[in-house]
Amino acid sequence: MTTLNKISKLSTLSGATLLCLSQGVHAQPTTFVHLFEWSWPDVAQECETFLGPKGYAAVQVSPPNEHIIGEPWWTRYQPVSYQLHSRGGSEAQFKDMVQRCKQAGVDIYVDAVINHMAAGSGQGVAGSSYGIKQFPMYSPNDFHESCAINGEDYGNNAWRVQNCELVGLADLDTDSAYVQSQLSGYLNSLVSAGVAGFRLDASKHMPASDIATVLSQVNGTPLVFQEVIDQGSEAVSASEYFGNGLVTEFKYTTKLGETFKSGKLAWLSSFGEAWGMMPSYKAVVFVDNHDNQRGHGGAGNVVTFADGKLYDLANVFMLAYPYGYPKVMSSYEFNHDSDAGAPNVPVHDNGQLNCFADQWQCEHRHSMISGAVDFRNNTTGHWQVSNWWDNGNNQIAFSRGNEGFVVINRESGTLSQTLQTGLAPGIYCDVLSGSISADKSSCSGRQVSVSAQGFASISLSQMDALAIHHNAKILEDTHTAMKRTVVFVKAQTLSGQDMFIRGGIDHDYALSIGKDCTQTPALCTLKISHNNLKNNTTLDWKTGDHYLDWSANESTQDITAQGSPLDWTTNAWPSEWGTKRTVENDGYGETPLNQYGHHYWMLDVQMDCTNTINGWFELKAYVKNGQGWEGDIRQPDAPYASKNHFAQCGKVNVFEFGKNTASYAGF
Repeated sequence: MTTLNKISKLSTLSGATLLCLSQGVHAQPTTFVHLFEWSWPDVAQECETFLGPKGYAAVQVSPPNEHIIGEPWWTRYQPVSYQLHSRGGSEAQFKDMVQRCKQAGVDIYVDAVINHMAAGSGQGVAGSSYGIKQFPMYSPNDFHESCAINGEDYGNNAWRVQNCELVGLADLDTDSAYVQSQLSGYLNSLVSAGVAGFRLDASKHMPASDIATVLSQVNGTPLVFQEVIDQGSEAVSASEYFGNGLVTEFKYTTKLGETFKSGKLAWLSSFGEAWGMMPSYKAVVFVDNHDNQRGHGGAGNVVTFADGKLYDLANVFMLAYPYGYPKVMSSYEFNHDSDAGAPNVPVHDNGQLNCFADQWQCEHRHSMISGAVDFRNNTTGHWQVSNWWDNGNNQIAFSRGNEGFVVINRESGTLSQTLQTGLAPGIYCDVLSGSISADKSSCSGRQVSVSAQGFASISLSQMDALAIHHNAKILEDTHTAMKRTVVFVKAQTLSGQDMFIRGGIDHDYALSIGKDCTQTPALCTLKISHNNLKNNTTLDWKTGDHYLDWSANESTQDITAQGSPLDWTTNAWPSEWGTKRTVENDGYGETPLNQYGHHYWMLDVQMDCTNTINGWFELKAYVKNGQGWEGDIRQPDAPYASKNHFAQCGKVNVFEFGKNTASYAGF
């Protein structure tokens, strides 16, 4: 394998870009962030305090070489020399940043400007003088003849695009052996400092073969991605650069922006190659970048931080959907001045974080975006979409195999659906609104209950999203003892009648042991999540039913509920009844759990046993449109005096309506 092929092949694989080869690897960093115009001390501190702990793979930093003096951001893209002295900091600060980030588990990618040098004449920020095509390491012979790239050249004249001057900048003769040695020398100095990869700025303006020759002289196996703006009708094609490494997919940012701003998210089920984009394993993708958020660099209908919540939702999709190597943008407010330089305050200022105000935007710190990075890191084993759902408009959901599930609501109304997650049953932490504790016993954000069949009842407000994954499952322990609990109540019923139960701990008994449930009702309730969400008759009553308690309906539950709903079951479906119905397929009917006979109504839930009395809890049944409430129960083996049935958390509990008998079994 030649040096060039080695670089090309391994750089393509770096940074988890070929996630489909990562079967069984979990929490693998998959996303990098562009900390645009951050200083080296700020980048180093961000690696240590946020990026490393949050699982970001790498940081793209602004060009570190000497550049012209000036306030606009684009002065960084006018090189004067290859000294590592820039507005970002000194060479010592740069090297310190690289090492500190590496120790935090975060790589550094340098934005490398190798197509051109500065325009005009003057002095660089490190004191180097330059003139027209005259620089410390270059003379006029090292540049192409002066000619301007015209707008029409991009569509029909590849030679002019690659040999004329981009906005008047001195265009290097990149097929010159001397120029190539200078460029590879600069890149090698960065590799020696510990840099792990490069964004090659303005790659479209250099022949791919010239870049290949430069890279063949670079040591190691740095990740390489090339800036090539190709919207599909360019004289220079992005595919020409695949042999050198990864390539920026600008069609991604424009098509995603158009869809989120004025299209339908339902269209996105086949996003990627089917939309005319390059192969996923070659693509670097982003919602926006430093150019197109300012209307430059391909522009288009781009979503940016100025779009508020829409921007978070677009990033959630990018990070959850399996296509490309995603880059998160971290910007600053430029107040419609596309030339404006960065704020004149540090991001990290003596313990104060200058983010989210009219200065540094720090989008990568948004809970939705950093949470979506966590989701992507934990779904690398399934590089495909399954269980896609949409409402035909702007509410979508999909799974990443059995590793993760995401829902996005870009509409003005609430999303209320029971959806297949593909995940194992249990309680999961929504990583977009919070995080799971180190011992996986609790969640600082929303929780999602997944049934035994993999379904979850989702209620999501407008312009919101949630995401759960297999490594954010809340474990059963002494703090959150969620156990599968089944209650059967036998009752002969008629068509149109339904059964509910209410329960928990009797308030009078609770008071006798020091729990005042009149003042604090939660002390006598039991948190539940329904496992069976397939019965359309009871589904609306189960949606929003989060507790077994003594009230008819919870504030989040359908107002016609009379407690927690049960489903009709039998141990054997008679042939004369017609098509066989089963709990597994239909949510009612035959189930292996019913070993007892017809008309055993079943509650099947995950139950938090924390508030039980040594595992015991009470319940009473109600038949709607029928018998109503049971009378008083005098269960002979009751653990304490009560007029209710006694059940055991974590067991199969069997009762008859209005009778004192009870039996218990394990699963």
